Amino acid sequence: MDIAEIRSKPHLSASSIGSYLDCGLLYRFSRDKDIQPDFIPDALVFGTVIHKALEFYHTQRLGGLKPSCRDLINRFEELWTQAMKQSQNIKFKEGKDVQSLLLEGKSLLAAYAASYPETGLEVLALEEPFSLEIEGLPIPIIGIVDMIEQDEAGTIIVVDHKTTAKAYSNDEIDKNLQLTLYWMGIKANGFSDREILLRFDCLIKTKSAKFEQYYTTRGDEDERRVTKKILSVWDGIEKGVFVPNDGGWKCKGCLYRSHCDRWFLEKE
Repeated sequence: MDIAEIRSKPHLSASSIGSYLDCGLLYRFSRDKDIQPDFIPDALVFGTVIHKALEFYHTQRLGGLKPSCRDLINRFEELWTQAMKQSQNIKFKEGKDVQSLLLEGKSLLAAYAASYPETGLEVLALEEPFSLEIEGLPIPIIGIVDMIEQDEAGTIIVVDHKTTAKAYSNDEIDKNLQLTLYWMGIKANGFSDREILLRFDCLIKTKSAKFEQYYTTRGDEDERRVTKKILSVWDGIEKGVFVPNDGGWKCKGCLYRSHCDRWFLEKE
């Protein structure tokens, strides 16, 4: 499956659905090719580089090799240096800069390599794309799963890598929309006859870097709830309903703050 090809056509994704639910204007602005974000947040670049470094780590496993902590950290440093040269208009949070984030990334990945469990799970795929059709939705939902593993019993483990400021609660994990869509997508793309587990692999940016894994499952009720939510989102998009959430916690760091302010000043 060519993810670039399916991305070029109308679709929804976990991120676009989440954007609409967070703030209708955020969704509208982020999907308008004529509207450019005010800046690129440092967290976005940092998370992307961490993600690529972990892909490198597990590519070694996929090839039957045992990756080392040193190789992982060296790869991160290479990728971070490249990203800083190529990225423009990055906005760093107060107290953060290129060097401090480099050190933070090294610390997180050292914790990851030291704590990653030797479970004997087999890596089946990395960066695995999927396309999901939902009855009543005229466009597909697409996504890319970070990693798919398999245990000795043939159980499939769908893994998503996260870099987060704090540990997740059980409620956050069990109700996470992205994981539900991944479960639906993988089930619909060749694994409907297999037991499927879902897992967040989280690098936690506490004072002392931590790595934690969170397992969860999904069932038919979860699928029904998410499907109804998605169809409601699509109904709003089709009707041009983009309700601004200008009191949300994400406003302060919103990439489209200036566009939002101008929208409120426009005449009807």
